[in-house]
Amino acid sequence: MAAKTGDIMSKFETWIRDNGIGEVECLVPDMNGIIRGKVVPAQKFLEIERNQALRIPSSVFQITVTGEYPEDGSDPISISDPDVVLHPDFDTICVAPGYRTPTAFVIADACHSDGSPYESSPRYVLKRVLELYEKKGWRPVVAPELEFYLTQVNADPDLPLLPPLGRSGRSESAPQPYGLESITEYEDLIEHIYADAETAGLDIDTLIHESGAAQLEINFNHGDPLRLADQVLVFKRLVRQIALKHNVYATFMAKPMHDQPGSAMHLHQSMVDIKSGKNLFAAKDGGNSKMFDHFVGGLQKYLPQITPLLAPNVNSFRRMRPSFSAPINLQWGYDNRSCGLRVPLSDGQNRRIENRIPGADSNPYLAIAASLVCGYIGLIKEIEPTPMVTGNAYREARTLPRTLDEALDRFKNCKPVRDLLGESFAHAFTLIKEAELDAFQAVISSWERDHLLLKV
Repeated sequence: MAAKTGDIMSKFETWIRDNGIGEVECLVPDMNGIIRGKVVPAQKFLEIERNQALRIPSSVFQITVTGEYPEDGSDPISISDPDVVLHPDFDTICVAPGYRTPTAFVIADACHSDGSPYESSPRYVLKRVLELYEKKGWRPVVAPELEFYLTQVNADPDLPLLPPLGRSGRSESAPQPYGLESITEYEDLIEHIYADAETAGLDIDTLIHESGAAQLEINFNHGDPLRLADQVLVFKRLVRQIALKHNVYATFMAKPMHDQPGSAMHLHQSMVDIKSGKNLFAAKDGGNSKMFDHFVGGLQKYLPQITPLLAPNVNSFRRMRPSFSAPINLQWGYDNRSCGLRVPLSDGQNRRIENRIPGADSNPYLAIAASLVCGYIGLIKEIEPTPMVTGNAYREARTLPRTLDEALDRFKNCKPVRDLLGESFAHAFTLIKEAELDAFQAVISSWERDHLLLKV
């Protein structure tokens, strides 16, 4: 172990020296995918890491989106709030563009003092799911498609968001899907995104204009689920910073504007044999294999029970409306975007299933873990999918919950998934989401004041 630690430290020292790094941002994704962590001078980072002394309170994995902590008096650990040891993953280190002091990002795993993983860390939850596949000789492959909006700077949360001015001096007033003239309105910002993504080593493919006004989508290339979750985390941080430099906001809210489509993080998923590299979702004749069928069957059966992992906020469920190209059920079909599960047109080697449920606001580690664990259960239990839909899937019954409240009730009772993700994680996640829901329900909205104040 000491030799292995020494090898890693040597890699860190060489990389930091070769890239002239002065500071290191150690990134720790919390339950909501919000980045916590520490900023450390580079030489201090190396010194602390040699002594395994980079620590943070374990309560960072118990923070709600409002920055508060749910009450759990039954748990002595949450009361004492012991530290966890941070182990930076060298494979995630990258140059952080745009800083005055040359800076690096590195994502850290959280461990107990004895070296065992901290069970509530979202990054560990995904690792835990990937280990299930590895034991079977399978390797999942994913490719996220991440949507987001550009908006005018909005310092007052009571005011609705508006599309920003483009190079023409005008705001978009109507949807422009795939519009090239529209995307050039934000050409300077988009070029900035590409440049910084390249500097940070992000493996992005294409960027397009999506359906909403000033809504963009970035596609990541297919790859390892853990590395793709890391890249989504870093990408969000970069884009928010770039947008501010261009005097606009970038938001990954699932439904930032009531009259515009929501933002998703569609997940393309396939699975290969570790030894041969063969796509296990394709049969010899080029059709779908039984493993493909069972994977889809698992998604259909369990995703509706664990929706909070893919739609984690009250706002997430505002996106799931049929008139805005978002799914309401887990029907599946070929090249059919009304389905929650779409099979893109492809040859056998590229056979995959697109999960269209996750919102752009979801924690990438948990959304990917949730999707993969449902498929895994389908494979192990050989769950058969429903017949494929060939028409409008919105005509089929809704199987997804309509609210976070309903979704949490289902999640609390989904024992097969909770057991595989870890009950300590599932308990902590539920407490956080229930606390956020309680905070939201205490707020009186402008709609209520507008329609009820002087009428009822």
